[in-house]
Amino acid sequence: MGNHLFDLIRARMPAADAPFAVMDDGRRYSYADMVDVSGRFANALVALGVKPGDRVAVQVEKSIEALMLYLGAVRAGAIFLPLNTAYTPAEIEYFLGDAEPAVFVCDPARAEAMRPFADKAGARLETLGVWRSPEISAGSLSDKALAAPTEFVDVARGADDLAAILYTSGTTGRSKGAMLSHDNLSSNALALVDYWRFTRQDVLLHALPIFHTHGLFVATNVVLFSGASMILLPKFDPDQVMKHLPRASCMMGVPTFYVRLLQDQRLTREATAHMRLFVSGSAPLLAETHREWRERTGHAILERYGMTETNMNTSNPYEGERVAGTVGFPLPGVSARVTDPETGHPLGADEIGMIEVKGPNVFKGYWRNPEKTAAEFRPDGFFITGDLGKIDAAGYVHIVGRGKDLIITGGYNVYPKEVETEIDEMPGVIESAVIGCPHPDFGEGVTAVVVVKPGASITAATIAQTLEQRLAKFKLPKQVFIVDDLPRNTMGKVQKNLLRETYKDVYARQKAGA
Repeated sequence: MGNHLFDLIRARMPAADAPFAVMDDGRRYSYADMVDVSGRFANALVALGVKPGDRVAVQVEKSIEALMLYLGAVRAGAIFLPLNTAYTPAEIEYFLGDAEPAVFVCDPARAEAMRPFADKAGARLETLGVWRSPEISAGSLSDKALAAPTEFVDVARGADDLAAILYTSGTTGRSKGAMLSHDNLSSNALALVDYWRFTRQDVLLHALPIFHTHGLFVATNVVLFSGASMILLPKFDPDQVMKHLPRASCMMGVPTFYVRLLQDQRLTREATAHMRLFVSGSAPLLAETHREWRERTGHAILERYGMTETNMNTSNPYEGERVAGTVGFPLPGVSARVTDPETGHPLGADEIGMIEVKGPNVFKGYWRNPEKTAAEFRPDGFFITGDLGKIDAAGYVHIVGRGKDLIITGGYNVYPKEVETEIDEMPGVIESAVIGCPHPDFGEGVTAVVVVKPGASITAATIAQTLEQRLAKFKLPKQVFIVDDLPRNTMGKVQKNLLRETYKDVYARQKAGA
């Protein structure tokens, strides 16, 4: 038995001297460099005592070395555990205590703050920074890798062995570790390479973070499994994107990327004429953004739907109509259905219910949480995503919101997406978020939080008046708030849990003052 994931990467590699990655500092990695440097990291991890099945937790800035650490961990038979760079030491304490990694790798600047938590969890603390020059150490693990040989005999791991644990965003309760196998990652990468027509001629503009499934497993693995190359940017920056765009053929991003690029006058049909594909995910893409991007560039953004627990589930077609506001069709090998959230019975076309998925992409369960795992799977193996949506008559999947975002007001169900769509189409509105807040009379009151364009004449009152002509009375927001921006996590998702906390007392105060 070989190393399932890395064996597939090796089998699909182009020539050894073919380009793999170009960095913003001008450094270049060939595929031979990728094998050599990941081998160095694998040797360094084994020398630290990492054994097959051990967790390697990592909270470092984005760099080519961090990607090589991921591949080195896979080759060493370890379970890679990337952590959001925004997490505080207190949050890291929870993850280390839950995962009990053999090694925890952090940025050199955070080492002293993190050491007590690593020690408490029994993890060896190592550091990995961003490479600056040969004369300056990039951290203790970087030094160990540089001193290690490139040759490494990959540790045997099968398709069902774990390759990674990704912690969910934890908007409700404690984050849970989603266990992803070698086959979960490889099967999804192979499906996406085929579905999105990736070849060795492609150059991906990579501006996503790599602690998340989008940047680490979708973007990076699709490049590796197609033998393509990437331009690896440390973060999203419009100037850097526009600078490197002429050498790229594809870009993957979150909706915020596209919104910000639309504000750049350099974005034209001429500037993007050579591009083959723009992909968006990790958060809903506004239909208005989709339309404006097409008008400005001539390209229809391809929106897809995935989760930490499942990798990618659906995608709008590469060839065929990419319908704004939908996430397309189930990927080959993936099944999707909509069920009644209470009974689990399948629903018909255009009926809103719980989205459930099944396929080789779906995770093995939650780390050390068999009860939660059992609760999230149906007896026939379908995973209950927690996302509400529908499948229309043409087969396109629509996401209308998270199950926890459903508003029940006066006994009626209100799907926030329906109200948000009406608000977002109003002239002068940039975006909106609709939430349910405790209401003394209705249980929950529909509440709209809206961002408007600078100088726009639209007001909370005009928004409410317009909606009266468009929606049933029970769906109407009982209050509308105009704000400068909406709170988002690092992947661009609006954090409705924070909005609910901010406005939780608004109706109680209103009644008290009445």
